[in-house]
Amino acid sequence: MTAGLFWLYFLSERDMKKILMIATGGTIASKETENGLAPAVSSQELLACVPEIGSVCDVHTVQPFNLDSTNICAAHWLQIARIVEENYDLFDGFVVTHGTDTMAYTAAALSYLVQGSAKPVVLTGSQRSVYSRDTDARRNLADAFLFCADDGAYGVRIVFDGSVILGTRAKKTRTRSFNAFSSIDFPAVAVMREGRPFYYIEGNKPSGRPVFYRSLNERVFVLKMIPGLRADIFDYLDSHCDGLIIESFGAGGLPNYENDAFCARLTHFLSLGKTAVLTTQVEREGSALDKYAVGRKLRACGRVLEARCMTLEATVAKLMWILSFAGGEEAERLFYTPVERDIF
Repeated sequence: MTAGLFWLYFLSERDMKKILMIATGGTIASKETENGLAPAVSSQELLACVPEIGSVCDVHTVQPFNLDSTNICAAHWLQIARIVEENYDLFDGFVVTHGTDTMAYTAAALSYLVQGSAKPVVLTGSQRSVYSRDTDARRNLADAFLFCADDGAYGVRIVFDGSVILGTRAKKTRTRSFNAFSSIDFPAVAVMREGRPFYYIEGNKPSGRPVFYRSLNERVFVLKMIPGLRADIFDYLDSHCDGLIIESFGAGGLPNYENDAFCARLTHFLSLGKTAVLTTQVEREGSALDKYAVGRKLRACGRVLEARCMTLEATVAKLMWILSFAGGEEAERLFYTPVERDIF
């Protein structure tokens, strides 16, 4: 028995919280098939694998879909947020079981769709199926409910391998190890110890109902720069995208080969009323456009926003959220307005 499961037995004297588990699939809910692992475990089956949870939480379950998270997109983020909104007054918290591959995107999206929540919305999953002998699923599921039931918990968080990470700061950094997620350029807000969270950062718990948003603009494209990429990629981007995220090299910048074609095409893109954000392919420490000439040149292209130390996942989700109702100067203002410590 893991430490998390062990401590479930000793926490039943506290008042039980009413928690809604939103099961969406992923490795945690997968079974082996002739074509490889695929989600096939229902929410009730998953919960039955950790029956001790029932001693500390009054758990109800709902399963809007059962997907490998590779197949989860903006429509599913909106569906999860809608479930939280419709049930917000009925429950003390929410646990979302989810595949690891796109969990950081979903956590970021929920951070913008459900803002200022005094109740926790906790995402978790596993690197191995709940039915695997050496699985991490049971511990992660137990930790997620233990954190969700804690009086100090609030907001959107990922609970995984004992770490509690802000939804806007999480990134999957390992494909096989149990410590799959890292908190990028910001500390984990807590760790799970002996059945309860040990907080490094407590923050100010919101009061009142959160602000819920019900739309996202999916016409956002991430352009990953590679050496020698041609600027005629904008032939596609001009007509298919409202928002462009340029994943550049190092501290950030655009190449000036092809007679400065990239700057010319980006200037045209912006003239169409589109929004562009510059970020970096480097995982940590963020962009710094003013450091090099190739970065400063971007200032002449028009209103190019800078992601700074935001994760790519948060940058994508935030731009989708903003462009669903704003543009121009208002989009710039909102982008630089911190939400759950996503930008500094």
